[in-house]
Amino acid sequence: MKKLCQLYQRASNERQVEPLLLISSFVLDVECIHPFSDGNGRVGRLLTLLLLYQGGFEVGRYISLERIVEESKETYYEALQRSSQGWHEARHDLRPWWDYFIGTLIAAYKEFEDRVGTITMARGAKREMVRAAIGRLPTRFRLADLQHACAGVSYPTLKRALADLQHEKRVRCLGKGRDAQWEKIGSWSR
Repeated sequence: MKKLCQLYQRASNERQVEPLLLISSFVLDVECIHPFSDGNGRVGRLLTLLLLYQGGFEVGRYISLERIVEESKETYYEALQRSSQGWHEARHDLRPWWDYFIGTLIAAYKEFEDRVGTITMARGAKREMVRAAIGRLPTRFRLADLQHACAGVSYPTLKRALADLQHEKRVRCLGKGRDAQWEKIGSWSR
């Protein structure tokens, strides 16, 4: 478990893997390791919520992922069984588990949208979303990293937010062009 946590943290920090796939893979690994004599499924679902929150996916605060899993328990166990076959020999197929995991999140977001309707963002809210995303990024990041963290925010809005932060001396640009690195200045809460 310690090695798994270290590998997860390294992969998360390096941002080389899509966060939702990384989170779901970690949860599957915990389920396959089966570290407790009882309650491994509940621990896996709690870990799911924690890691989703840390990754900025907060639908679980409003919609019970536990209930969605309970309502699709047969599919849950089928995906878990299919993706865990060959796990001990590193010959397993993550796709059934990924499909189930992402499907669960899509169902949660759809339910959330049905409950509250599509909310239009107030003026300036997207810039605040950009600031919050930068707070979660590593000290040095690229515009592509920020675009990935702020899906749905236009390129001009990202550039304006960065310009505002640059003017406030909260970030600085370390190069030129779209591939330039940016660096956070001072303390940022994650």
